[in-house]
Amino acid sequence: MTPGHRAARARILALEAGFDLAGVASASAPRELGFFPEWIAHGYAGEMAYLTSQRDRRADLQTAFPWARSLVCVGLQYDTPGPYSTAAAPERGWIARYAWGDDYHDVVKARLEDLRARLAAELGPMQSRVYVDTGPVVERAYAAAAGLGAWGKNTCLLHPEHGSWFFLGEVITDLEMEADAPRADMCGSCTACLEACPTGALIAPYVLDATRCISYLTIEVKGAIPESRRAGIGRHVFGCDICQYGGSGVRPARGAAGAGSRRARLPRRRRLPSDVPEEPGQARQAPGPAAQRVRRHRQLRRSVTPARARAAARGRGPARPRACAVGTRPPWRRRP
Repeated sequence: MTPGHRAARARILALEAGFDLAGVASASAPRELGFFPEWIAHGYAGEMAYLTSQRDRRADLQTAFPWARSLVCVGLQYDTPGPYSTAAAPERGWIARYAWGDDYHDVVKARLEDLRARLAAELGPMQSRVYVDTGPVVERAYAAAAGLGAWGKNTCLLHPEHGSWFFLGEVITDLEMEADAPRADMCGSCTACLEACPTGALIAPYVLDATRCISYLTIEVKGAIPESRRAGIGRHVFGCDICQYGGSGVRPARGAAGAGSRRARLPRRRRLPSDVPEEPGQARQAPGPAAQRVRRHRQLRRSVTPARARAAARGRGPARPRACAVGTRPPWRRRP
């Protein structure tokens, strides 16, 4: 079987395993990883020691896996019906959309293991590893190389149908496969995501200072959130996805996100110290398992208390940002 035929079969098998997007990338380091040491040197990683301590391994996947030749990169869409944070009532705390359902690490990894078994059964014995947001793999760089999406100025990948609302994962293999072509730029002159970020974390197109990012401040910071960073956090309790959309009032036509990642409602768990209503994405009950990976209730409580105070003080929601030109209103999410 030729490398081209292997790649074609790998894409089909990935879709059969339940993924929404699939592509193949070479294990050689993508060009974008050349900027990783510079990004670290600027201090943009903050307290994320798992990034700074493995810079050589993350700068080139083949440093960790010299046997690797190809990656089968996959995407699982997770957008759901429900309000966006800029459209929700101002007195409500907010949990980032990706954490509304089951832990994506578990959901995606189970499908990756299924895909790995399918690949081995059809393509023959192979050395392989699977990863989803773990290990020394800069997933977005390889997924971009595989054509799953184009780099957005918000540093996420953009897809014409799925926006940037999809989880990433990959099967690293020693099989030679023909790589897919990257997607062309989709942002053009649009800067909606940079304008929308309430903390100015997107300091330039395609450049994120994580130490200013609400997701970093509410998830990664272990101690108290710095006073200088608190004002822009607003009522966000866990994560933020403002830069992934600019407008509001739209709903996805697809009722279920990527077949299984989304819950129909939040599970009944121990309540957090908040007055906000019990609706998806809003922090009255503890969020799904993805959010519980954070050092668990203590850190969520740290974020809930100031979020409640800020929401009460504001008395109104944040201004709705300008809509992104790509991905925020794809065809499957337009109003009927």
